[in-house]
Amino acid sequence: MARFEPAALPELLPVFYRRLFPHGPYGRWLSYGGVVKNYFQLREFSFTLRDDVYLRFQSFGSPQELERELQKINPYKIDIGAVYSHRPNQHNTVHLGAFQPQEKELVFDIDMTDYDDVRTCCSSADICSKCWTLMTIAVRVIDRALVEDLGVRHRLWVYSGRRGVHCWVCDDAVRKWSPALRAAAVEYLSLVKGGADTVKKVNLSHPVHPFIRRSVGVVEKYFEEYALLGQDILGSPEKWDKVLALIPEEHREPLQAEFPRKKDSVQRWELLRARAERERARAAPCHADWELMLHFCFPRLDINVSKGLGHLLKSPFSVHPKTGRISVPLDLQRLDQFDPFAVPTITSLCQELDNASSDGEQEEVGETEPKRRARDYKRTSLAPYVRVFEQFVEGMESARRGERIRQSDLQGDF
Repeated sequence: MARFEPAALPELLPVFYRRLFPHGPYGRWLSYGGVVKNYFQLREFSFTLRDDVYLRFQSFGSPQELERELQKINPYKIDIGAVYSHRPNQHNTVHLGAFQPQEKELVFDIDMTDYDDVRTCCSSADICSKCWTLMTIAVRVIDRALVEDLGVRHRLWVYSGRRGVHCWVCDDAVRKWSPALRAAAVEYLSLVKGGADTVKKVNLSHPVHPFIRRSVGVVEKYFEEYALLGQDILGSPEKWDKVLALIPEEHREPLQAEFPRKKDSVQRWELLRARAERERARAAPCHADWELMLHFCFPRLDINVSKGLGHLLKSPFSVHPKTGRISVPLDLQRLDQFDPFAVPTITSLCQELDNASSDGEQEEVGETEPKRRARDYKRTSLAPYVRVFEQFVEGMESARRGERIRQSDLQGDF
C-alpha cells in the first residue's frame, strides 16, 4: 500500500465526503428509528479542522444537513457525542444547568498504548501484526461478556484507524444508563489494575468468578501465539525473571532452577502451567498461570471514557489524519483475519474511484444521487465494511420491528 502523506488530506477529504461517506445507514443508525422526536437533531457532533481548530456542540436538522456541512468544511476528524436535552448548537441560549446529556451509547475505547508494559515488538502509537493480537483478544473477551453476561444485543466494533478499537453498545435500554451504571459495567469488565509502578496487576481470589474463568478460556486460545511466540516472554533469563516475579514465591525458585533446561518459551510455559495445575488438583488456590495469561493479554479499559455521557468518540468511517486509514467496522465472524494494514486509506479509495471512472462505464440515464453514491462505494475496497455496518443497522431495525409487533400482540390480548 502506498504511503499516506498527511499533506494530501485537504485535497482528498472533499472527494471522500462527497462520494464515499456512508449516507443512508449512518443517519438511520443515529436516528434509532425516530424512537424520540428530533433524536438526530439533539445529537452532538464535534469537528476537528485543519490547524487543530476544534468545533464542539455542532448539531444538524437531518443527516442530509450533516452531509452538506461535511462537504463544506471538510473536517479532519469527526466525533460523536451524546443526545442532549436541547439542540447542542443552541446550548448558549439555554438557561444555565438546563442543557444536559440525556442518553448515549455505552462506548469502549481500547488503545494499544495501554499495553506497552506487555509488548516488546512496538511501543507508543506503533503497531504490528504480533501485538495486534491484543486487540483481537480484547474484542473477543469484551464482546462475549457483553452478550452472555450483560445481555447486550447490538454492538458495533470499529477499528480506530491507527492503534486501537472502539465499541458502541446501542441497545435502547443501555443508551439510557446513568454514569453510575456505566461505571459498574466497566468495573465488572476490568481486571488489570494499577499504573506503571504496579508490578503485579492481576490478583485472583478463590473461588474464581465465572467471568474470569470464561475470559481465561478466550485468552488461552491466543496466548501461545502472542506471548510465547510473538513476544517470547520466557525466552531469556532476563525475561523469565520478570515473569516469575509475578507468581507466588514458593513456586518461583523451583521454576528458576528448571527453566534453563528447557529450550524455549513454549516449553518453559508448559512447565509453569503443569505446576499450577497440580496445585489446583490438590484443591490449593493457585492460579499463577491464569494470572499471567490475564496480565499479558486481558483488555485494558479506561473507565472514564465509558462512564461519562459527555465523552465523544470518533465516528465510524472517518479518516485518521495521521495514517489516512478509514475507521471501519469489524466483522466479528472474520475478526481473526482482520489486518489493520490492509484497511482502505483515503488515498487508495480516491485512486479506486479514478480507476473505475477511467474504465469508461456510463452512468445510467436519470440515475439519482443516492444510487450514484451507492455505485461509487460498491466499486471500492470500502464496500465490505459498509456492508458490515448495514447489517448492524438492519439488525437493530429488525429487532425494533419485532418488539413493536410483540407489544401490539400483548395489547390485543386485553
